[in-house]
Amino acid sequence: MENATGISHAKIILIGDHSVVYNQPAIALPLPAIKTTVSIAKRANHQQLFSSRYFSGSISEMPLDLTGNATLIKALLERFNAQDTGFELNIESDLPAERGMGSSAAAAVAITRAIYHFFDHSLSKKQLIDDANIAEHITHGNPSGIDVATTSSRNPVWFLHNQGSSELNLNLSGALVVADTGIQGQTSEAVNLVAEARRTDFDQTNAYIEKLGRLTTFARIAIEDNNLISLGDSLNEAQRLLVKLNVSHPKIDQLVKVALNNGALGAKLTGGGMGGCMICLADSVSSAVNLQSVLSNAGAINTWIQPFRSEELIK
Repeated sequence: MENATGISHAKIILIGDHSVVYNQPAIALPLPAIKTTVSIAKRANHQQLFSSRYFSGSISEMPLDLTGNATLIKALLERFNAQDTGFELNIESDLPAERGMGSSAAAAVAITRAIYHFFDHSLSKKQLIDDANIAEHITHGNPSGIDVATTSSRNPVWFLHNQGSSELNLNLSGALVVADTGIQGQTSEAVNLVAEARRTDFDQTNAYIEKLGRLTTFARIAIEDNNLISLGDSLNEAQRLLVKLNVSHPKIDQLVKVALNNGALGAKLTGGGMGGCMICLADSVSSAVNLQSVLSNAGAINTWIQPFRSEELIK
């Protein structure tokens, strides 16, 4: 093809943060409103990458931190016997890096879709996930797979360690607001902190983890039954437990309080915590717009709204 495009999107962990490490379920939510777009245009020669975030230059000279994507591109070109095909590949992403929103997985998914489209080949969901994980295995070593599964899906993903993922029926009204604290999350430190708590006070820490697992099951039922009140209650209780596990952050706590004081049905951190993003549940898009405004005024450096139903447009 002369031109081709591949699109993916962000994801967040709705509930199950940290407890998922200890064989409890987690639910990840796709955020189609926050996109990564990869476009490819045919050229007479050379293979060039252009990205304001990642790198601009020859694909053969991509830096070490992009080895995953470079390996993915090379593998796909070899598959299509197109190692010498000239093209220009552009990556545009709305996803903030290192905020637990799946930025590297979204890039891999969009690259895979764009290259398959460029060479006019069909792409199954399984093949997409397998190919995108070529990059993720290099970028993250031993990824769970939840990021690729969710950044390529339109439905929530139920994930259980060592059992893989499955999609849930999304039957929700309302909307989710995501707010970036502006503070880089510290996932490794937070994971280590919980691990140390389990060593020093196993019974209490494990009770928190098991309760987070039960809350995740309650949240699944609420999602499938369109019970926003129940879902909000689960999110709020999950945040209280994550605070007890010491993986929240004063800025997250502040934004959670602001959200709840302004009509949010539930609010919590998302991902590793100790910075990063928080999420809050709104009963309508108009409520979400109001929450977006108050969170921005309270110091969030960026905010996004994701309606649960595609027909609900933000005026």
